[in-house]
Amino acid sequence: MAECESGGAPDLAAVAQRYVDRRPWLPGHGTSLSRLAEVPAPRCEELALRVAAAYDRAGGRPEAAALAGYVRFAAENLAQFRALTAAGMRVVPWRGPGQPYRDSADLRERVRRTRTLAVYLTRDGHGPGPSTAPHPLREPSPVTVDGVVFTHNDVFRAVHDLFGHVMLGNSFGPRGEFRAAWCHLRMYSRQAHPVLFAEQVGQICWFFYGPHLLGADGRPRRPGDPGYLPPSRRPYPEQKVTLLDGRLLDEFTSLFDGRERP
Repeated sequence: MAECESGGAPDLAAVAQRYVDRRPWLPGHGTSLSRLAEVPAPRCEELALRVAAAYDRAGGRPEAAALAGYVRFAAENLAQFRALTAAGMRVVPWRGPGQPYRDSADLRERVRRTRTLAVYLTRDGHGPGPSTAPHPLREPSPVTVDGVVFTHNDVFRAVHDLFGHVMLGNSFGPRGEFRAAWCHLRMYSRQAHPVLFAEQVGQICWFFYGPHLLGADGRPRRPGDPGYLPPSRRPYPEQKVTLLDGRLLDEFTSLFDGRERP
């Protein structure tokens, strides 16, 4: 499957453009978000391995700066969610078995046809098992749909699926996920960027390149290798309250503008 597929959603791009144009403090203000579709997805495996290792090591008591960043991130997710629903997009909890969409192409086609997004709820499976550790994004949000109270994580997954994947046709593969996160950063204040990086890039790197998926040579196992796990059988990453090394975030953004890591 292509990592960046055709078939974005122009109506979502218009919603996103209005959102950033009304907020001059956002990185996307004054730029054309639809032009982001022209930026190719870079090769990312080497950086992804290091991000996965950093996310795997992260833990311990969160610092005040991290907690403050999560509060801001949650507020910005809610603002994006409200912009979407005000524009006529419907977001509903997924109540069926398994995942609501087969792949990113199915996600885009059904959202564009129905203007409805089904969200796989955090309560139905995030991380290796039930979590007892508090997390800001697992707290209830002000959003209730069909009697279901969305967590802040549910709100984030909704806005990221729509603005990160559907809007510009980004796939669910590693390169598509990197490009989705890079595009979506334009809609967040810079203070929230480290949180989005940990929550999206950190977790997706662990899912595809975590230490549990590597061979003895430190490289990812490929299909046919002993011990290879297909994505459908992999565990979700543990959700952590953490901010990864800022140099990894800088290197991530440099992948898209051609700058070399110092």
